[in-house]
Amino acid sequence: MQRTLCSDLSLATGPVSLEGWVHRRRELARVTFLVVRDRSGLAQVVLPAGTPVPPEETTIRVVGTAIANPQAPGGVEVVDATIEALTEPAATPPAELWRPTLDVSLPTLLDHAPVLWRHPAQRATWELAAASLRGFRATLDGSGFTEIATPTFVESATESGSSVFEVDYFGRPAYLAQSPQFYKQQMVGVLERVYEVGPVFRAEPHDTVRHLAEYRSLDVELGFVRDHRDVLAVLRDVLAGMLSAVHEHAAPAVARLGATIPVVPEEIPVIHFADALALVGAPADEPDLAPEHERALGAWALETHGSDFLAVEGYPMAKRPFYTHPWTGRGLEARSARTSTADGEWSNSFDLLFRGLELVTGGQRLHRPSDYDAAIRARGEDPADYAAYLQAFRHGMPPHGGFAIGLERWVARLVEAANIREVTLFPRDLHRLTP
Repeated sequence: MQRTLCSDLSLATGPVSLEGWVHRRRELARVTFLVVRDRSGLAQVVLPAGTPVPPEETTIRVVGTAIANPQAPGGVEVVDATIEALTEPAATPPAELWRPTLDVSLPTLLDHAPVLWRHPAQRATWELAAASLRGFRATLDGSGFTEIATPTFVESATESGSSVFEVDYFGRPAYLAQSPQFYKQQMVGVLERVYEVGPVFRAEPHDTVRHLAEYRSLDVELGFVRDHRDVLAVLRDVLAGMLSAVHEHAAPAVARLGATIPVVPEEIPVIHFADALALVGAPADEPDLAPEHERALGAWALETHGSDFLAVEGYPMAKRPFYTHPWTGRGLEARSARTSTADGEWSNSFDLLFRGLELVTGGQRLHRPSDYDAAIRARGEDPADYAAYLQAFRHGMPPHGGFAIGLERWVARLVEAANIREVTLFPRDLHRLTP
């Protein structure tokens, strides 16, 4: 008999075959209720009292008859059933997965991740991630972008040598990529509009609720931009597409989590970095925004603009990678306060804050070989050390820019998790290499 998914049981009448896990057993005086869980949901099976039922989490096959019952999940239940265990009796799980919420400590969750991710509410967070990925790809595919795949082993650091993992690559040093930045820029010279989804690695000794040593980066790069505002416009459409896909493909997961899904405004509000510092009462020579500044700006954006999103543009060049384009000032008056800082010029770059937390860094890149030569020498380095990266620019590159979204941080803000590890399948940080 062909398998029937739990979610399709409401459409079935007569004989059915369910395959899944024993989610819960309830033995009453006259009847035993068995709840079966599969990838699509739950189904109720009614058995005579005293019927042997394997322990919870054992995989089983149930063959029986589907009948209508308004009190059953989905309005249908299975009766006259026989149960076949598909494996040995399961060990007792580290938490009762049939309960509505998974009430365990974070260490317990992480230590037993292969089992506790089965909990419907916990699994729902990854369903939001998967739907977001579908929306990310679909939006960019529909806008003329091409998905690429670039190396994880690289010969040099993308941004700084202090935050990379060094590996032995057949007897010579190599590094795990901090991002596909160099490669996606080079591919703009081939395909003009590109994106990539893949792991990136940061050897930064952060032990915070918002950082991981490995995460999934959603990278985008596009050519023929005027400046970073064109990049921000694409980011806006991508975020809207990701949220649309969450509604379309993960609505039951949203309901299980009770998550509040934001609305992306038609135009994301923008504030200059100098104005952001003034707004939060920070010193004018601060080179970056502290977490408390981001939270204050997020609250301001929600109160003033009704937006969960806020773009802060014009970060000091001293805080941006060498490939960042200097400030050109489109969209704002070039006030004297915005022409220079103690750390150098402003940049055509931005951070996007989502509910008071930095989610995205993006901006316009340099594209002229002479600018790269000057920028690299200003760092005290030799452009020859970047020969493989720079060859594309010497053969004609358009003005371009891009951004990167951290998938795990995105999901953590969607569900307003207290710690990014709560929504990461198998997190890697300073302390954890297993499971």
